Amino acid sequence: MAARPQPLAQPPAPDLVIFNAHVITVDPSFLVTEAVAIAGDRFMAVGSSAQMKAIAGPSTTLMDLKGQTVIPGLMDNHLHGAGGGPGVNLSRARSHGDVADAIAARVASAAAGEIIVSNSDWHEAQLAEQRLPLRDDLDRIAPRHAVVLVRGGHEYILNSAALARWAIDEATPEPAGGRITRYPDGRLNGELVDTAKALVRLPPPAPRSRDEQMTLRAADYRTLHAAGLTTVRHPGVSIDEYRMLQQMQAENRLTMRINALIRPAVGPDGVDASLAASGIEPDEGDEWIRVGGIKLAVDGGFEGGLMREPYEKPWDENGTYRGLQTVDTERFVGAVRDLNRRDWRVATHAVGDAAIDLVLNAYEKANADRSIATRRWSIEHAFIGRPDHLPRMKSLGVAIAAQNHLYLAGPSLVTYWGAARAGITTPVKMYLDAGLPVSSGTDAPVVPYPPLWTIYHFVTRDTITGGVLGADQRISRQDALRLATINNAWLMMEEREKGSIEPGKLADLVVLNEDPLTCPEPRLRDAQVVMTMVGGKFVYPR
Repeated sequence: MAARPQPLAQPPAPDLVIFNAHVITVDPSFLVTEAVAIAGDRFMAVGSSAQMKAIAGPSTTLMDLKGQTVIPGLMDNHLHGAGGGPGVNLSRARSHGDVADAIAARVASAAAGEIIVSNSDWHEAQLAEQRLPLRDDLDRIAPRHAVVLVRGGHEYILNSAALARWAIDEATPEPAGGRITRYPDGRLNGELVDTAKALVRLPPPAPRSRDEQMTLRAADYRTLHAAGLTTVRHPGVSIDEYRMLQQMQAENRLTMRINALIRPAVGPDGVDASLAASGIEPDEGDEWIRVGGIKLAVDGGFEGGLMREPYEKPWDENGTYRGLQTVDTERFVGAVRDLNRRDWRVATHAVGDAAIDLVLNAYEKANADRSIATRRWSIEHAFIGRPDHLPRMKSLGVAIAAQNHLYLAGPSLVTYWGAARAGITTPVKMYLDAGLPVSSGTDAPVVPYPPLWTIYHFVTRDTITGGVLGADQRISRQDALRLATINNAWLMMEEREKGSIEPGKLADLVVLNEDPLTCPEPRLRDAQVVMTMVGGKFVYPR
């Protein structure tokens, strides 16, 4: 007997249909539509509200967004954490008076001999005086207690008691790659930059159990979800921290997707053996945690970026200060070549134009050993890119991991580097026009973590206190969205898995109360995150 024909199997119904929305897919055609269907942890289909409701089943949840906007989950290409760590909280200070009040309150409760340390989640550009509080400022607040202000990741400011505690005086030699700065009369002003920070031995934080560490990290990620983040690329993760993240995943405590850049010690003969001993392999992981490569660095931050031309700020009497090279050239080149031979992808912190020169020289030497052109090596920050860098970057396939430091620090960068260099800081449009792959992030807590602020800054080039800087580097809203979504996924080699709202990709999305393509510019920055989804599950609001 002939076999009876079997009916075609019906595709399973979606678990969720979001409709009556403004869905910006960021797919290759930048489709904008009305609805999206989700099955499990993946996008199942996109289309009109009628089309998506038509494929719903009896158990499908229908969600009417009443015209609100849906975008792909936002990503940050260079995020250390949501906050600046323990210590006196200066993140809300807006003047030297606020700093004085916060430090004085801590001194009032401190035991004799106790060291007063700030958090790092602040910057002088947020203060009305637009300058750092220095040694004499701190002495008036705390004449007897040692005070250390931690400013970002590259600088400490000490009072007289702290300088005396660690025996730092006018005769102390500056370490290679560091700076001990002075007042015009030659006295130390308390500022220690980059490797000079090693002169200070801060007390270690109170020990925490692994469970406490994971609880704090989970809370950090909830804070970031509330800002619309679904993936973060952590630069400079230790081997122990990477193991902790793996444990969070194993215990179902991880709600953020992580791309981890490991930061090993670098010795004269290359990368320290602890990396090989760890058993961590290049690109290992899954859609929750993936090793993204190795983080290296060659220069300082705002106050130490390595430049071709001297700084505007008179750091020394003869005006020759060009920033800080924080690693020996041969050691850096050796590490890069060593990592390339071992199949590791490299991401290098470089702020100034001379630092970018150094990185490209090393990358070219590694490339001569074995091509890196398709392996998505990156330069982190790349503040002062020059036109002559562009063809070299393109021939090496170098990606630019850009951040919005200028939004917070604009006035300080004018002071350090002059208006011309501040105006070309992070020249995203120049990089895009050259055909380079560019992604976006914040470098939090060096600058605040909201990704919408990054989008706003790259669209407008506005700054918090310094007005518009480098208006010719503005980019379109569509490009700014790409930088924060699909371009970040590309940098992490996961563009087929996430970064846009397309069938088969991971269901990571954000619901906003504004349309970032059409809303007034200030509302692009101040839009509210209504909901954040990771893998088909809402992680904000809880």
